[in-house]
Amino acid sequence: MKLLRGFTFAVLFFATSCQPTSSSVTIIDGENIRALQTSERAPLALLAQAGIAPQPNDRVLFNGRAFPIDQALPNAKTIQLQLRRAVTLTLVTPQGQEDFQTSALTVGEALSEVGLNLAKNDLLDPPAETPITQSLTVTYSPARALTILADGKIINAYSSARTVGGALTEAGIPLVGADSSSPSENDALPTDGKISVVRIYETTSVALETIPFTTERIEDANIPFGQEEIIQAGVNGTAMIRTRIRYEDGKEASRATENKTVMREPQKQIVKGGSQISISNLNGMDYWLATEMYATVYSPCASGTGKCSYGTASGARAGYGIVAVDYSIYKYLAGMRVYVPGYGVATIGDTGGGPIIETAFGVPRTKWIDLGFDDGKIVDMTGWVKVYFLAPAPAEIPYFLK
Repeated sequence: MKLLRGFTFAVLFFATSCQPTSSSVTIIDGENIRALQTSERAPLALLAQAGIAPQPNDRVLFNGRAFPIDQALPNAKTIQLQLRRAVTLTLVTPQGQEDFQTSALTVGEALSEVGLNLAKNDLLDPPAETPITQSLTVTYSPARALTILADGKIINAYSSARTVGGALTEAGIPLVGADSSSPSENDALPTDGKISVVRIYETTSVALETIPFTTERIEDANIPFGQEEIIQAGVNGTAMIRTRIRYEDGKEASRATENKTVMREPQKQIVKGGSQISISNLNGMDYWLATEMYATVYSPCASGTGKCSYGTASGARAGYGIVAVDYSIYKYLAGMRVYVPGYGVATIGDTGGGPIIETAFGVPRTKWIDLGFDDGKIVDMTGWVKVYFLAPAPAEIPYFLK
């Protein structure tokens, strides 16, 4: 009898221990809450008991975490399930737009579940960590490869920024101060991915500048022509110049004067010059003016025209004894006789290319004389010579000789 009672107790214990444990289950479906007392453990069965039909893309949260809908839950006296309903997520990419259903908790999780893996510098709007609480439109801008030329280096970078300035900031190459970029910082990223940065800075230079004095000439008929007397010495003035200098990538690109302040006004020089013609004599020749002029030489067939030319402005035959001056002063000097030591006496009877001499040698055209020679008899007298203007003197002294 004792053995039989022990066997019966064991059977009853085993039977009791194998009975499923009943649990209190709370199911949250949006604003609807259902309570069950059940021994079921699979979420799908629990939902069925509560009369809730999940959709294919819905998911179940067990104690706030996603749980497989067809697997048994752990044994517990109380169980809380949340049915997270799928909503429509509209994904906009450079390739177009597509809609899909998701019950993911965040934007990033939803995109990961459809196979879109985000890379560094990809842009999402709204961001990946944004909770999904309702249907949502997400704009995805993948990072693009960029080649940036800046500070003498080539930097390879990736960016999904909407503007060049944003991409440069992401790459750690921000524009500072007056820096510029190509394309401009507010432009969209270039299709070829190439961006160049020009570092710009400006400095201010302060320097003193001389203001040359002017000369005022006073004629005095009591003083012989050619003599001068300074009655007030000229004094240069001084100005302070502020210049703004612009540098691009370390090289000067431009400079501009900001202001000029006169520190001291110049004082003009006053010169009293004679206008009285006096006749002097040299080797039996009377002259009224002796002055330095720059001489060149020519002959009819060596005049620089490429051909022989015997005509002159005065009509006289070109050759020895005919000299030329610039066309701008010829009318004042035409027909005057001059004496040039080493050359002899000549008549001013032709015009020549004073501007060429002025450009080539920096000699004022009014100080140039071209000495004529016969063909085959040219003597090179190029250079400064003394020219004596022979009497009689003109009634009025030409302005350029004063």
